[in-house]
Amino acid sequence: MYIEMVDETGQVSEEILKQTQEILEFAAQKTGKENKEMAVTFVSNERSHELNLEYRDTDRPTDVISLEYKPELDIAVDEEDLLDHPELAEMLEDFDAYIGELFISVDKAREQAEEYGHSFEREMGFLAVHGFLHINGYDHYTPEEEAEMFGLQEEILTAYGLTRK
Repeated sequence: MYIEMVDETGQVSEEILKQTQEILEFAAQKTGKENKEMAVTFVSNERSHELNLEYRDTDRPTDVISLEYKPELDIAVDEEDLLDHPELAEMLEDFDAYIGELFISVDKAREQAEEYGHSFEREMGFLAVHGFLHINGYDHYTPEEEAEMFGLQEEILTAYGLTRK
């Protein structure tokens, strides 16, 4: 999985960047998304607030904003076209590779780690996995969706070794 990471805050350590890369790659393997691409930007509460207002019409900072990429282009291609034009198949594969981007508030992660009584590393890993699942179509609007998403989220975090401490 290719992951572009940007730290707008200048506060994210190399260890956290490495952990984020690793846990997202791990989550991608667990969900069959190894050949996908995404972006992660670490932001302040101020920037998170701006993004939350812009994308979710919610006037407060949040811990993670997940923007799932859904191309609006609807392309119908039959198998014969793909066999006759292998470059078209490659283009479509590339077009479908980008799944979205996450904006993780470093400030909010610190606040929540303290509030929930676990490490900052665990909170950052949790937010990365939570956002990753959102951009891959998981949600928690209904009890059934919540059970599925939160179950998978905990399974990934535990298997990776980020348990609540």
